[in-house]
Amino acid sequence: MKTKLTTLLLVLTSVFAFGHGGIEVGPNGGRILELAKDESRHGEVTVKDGKFYIALLDGDKKPLKVDQQTITATGGTREKPEKLTVEKTATGFVVPAVAEGQWLIVQYKETSSAKPVTARMQYDTTTCSACKKPEWVCECDAKGEKK
Repeated sequence: MKTKLTTLLLVLTSVFAFGHGGIEVGPNGGRILELAKDESRHGEVTVKDGKFYIALLDGDKKPLKVDQQTITATGGTREKPEKLTVEKTATGFVVPAVAEGQWLIVQYKETSSAKPVTARMQYDTTTCSACKKPEWVCECDAKGEKK
């Protein structure tokens, strides 16, 4: 029990200490979500008019045509998660934006029989003091320096 508490404390401390470092921004200025274990598929999340647009990209971050791929999306709070409506388009998916501070959780499947890959992002719209972008697409490293 003591080991688990210590591990949890270290994880939480590192999250707060390193802030928003490690966020990858895509070719359209959106947040990259890894949709494959080998980085051969990415989802680029952009927001417009209260909706998330998730474009599918290949390993070189070039657009992919949506065919058999599917996603399911969840938002809301941990206490009350909410399944979100997903609309499929020729180049990706459209999902209602979650509220400020909430998490978007996406489960991606390449085909109907494929094992799902889960990706998460927190929708933090507060402005980064260094790059002046919303934190969820901030390009600064952990020290607030632009990459």
